[in-house]
Amino acid sequence: MIDEKIKELIGMDLPLFPKPLASYIPAMQVGNLVMTAGQLPLFNGKLIAEGKIGKDLSEEKGFECARMCAVNCLAAIKSVVLDLDRIERVLKLTVFVNSAENFHLQHKVANGASEFIGQIFGESGKHVRSAVGVNELPINAPVEIEMIVKIK
Repeated sequence: MIDEKIKELIGMDLPLFPKPLASYIPAMQVGNLVMTAGQLPLFNGKLIAEGKIGKDLSEEKGFECARMCAVNCLAAIKSVVLDLDRIERVLKLTVFVNSAENFHLQHKVANGASEFIGQIFGESGKHVRSAVGVNELPINAPVEIEMIVKIK
């Protein structure tokens, strides 16, 4: 059911999890929690955009990048639990925004992920969140997101 909602929203099946760019595991289950490593807005192994939000990219493009990061978080979780219908609740998102000096709308960029998660999971997608402006991200990514979920 969750996979069908994702397909409806993004117009395709959930992509396979992107190969990690460094020495880490993409997601880990501890008890009934699954947490992801930071996920970038990669599609087919390439960033969908590069640079700083508020300088190189618009807030709207950042919103789109955050949504793609959320897609990749779900792909990472699926690589561990195999079935996204096992997600009982999305608990937390940590959103890092590669921000230009004086860009103060990180929360609006982060909404790209939060709204997407809400569309998929409804009430159980309501989560706590941090949206943090940072000076740089790996490979000049505009956004990076970590997710924690509770599974059944």
